[in-house]
Amino acid sequence: MIPRFAIRLVEYLLVLLLGVMVVLVFGNVVLRYGFNSGIVFSEEVSRFLFMWVTLIGTLVAMHDGAHLGMNSVIAALPVAGQRAARFASDLLMLVCCVLLADGTWKQVVIGMDDMAPVTGIPMGLVFSALLICSGGIALILLHSLWRQLTGRMPASELVATHAANVE
Repeated sequence: MIPRFAIRLVEYLLVLLLGVMVVLVFGNVVLRYGFNSGIVFSEEVSRFLFMWVTLIGTLVAMHDGAHLGMNSVIAALPVAGQRAARFASDLLMLVCCVLLADGTWKQVVIGMDDMAPVTGIPMGLVFSALLICSGGIALILLHSLWRQLTGRMPASELVATHAANVE
């Protein structure tokens, strides 16, 4: 699937984005309350970074199998039921991701002409975080469906447990 070093790079990127966001927000608070001034673009950039951190973090969580699920219900099913539930779940999530990516692409195209009020960043770039997230999750789901259809997914992977996926 995705090489572990690529996931590590994305995790380091998330740490960097979160660090920048913390510095901007904390710096702005100190400047406002301590010196009665502030960083003009801090709130807008922090909001954009929060969106990117959340959505890219969602992609990493999907890769690691860390999202919430009904694992106890699925684990109680026989293996055939687990396979059917996993396939249906992955297929439904794939449909949602495709719809989300399609709608987001339309918003990105429209948003490239709409600039953020303070920073002047095209809003299409801001919205593209959702496009990357939905596209990435769709690829993960396609890989999972392919493994299920070709019989390459063992029964031990049918019920997602985060502890089993962590190295």
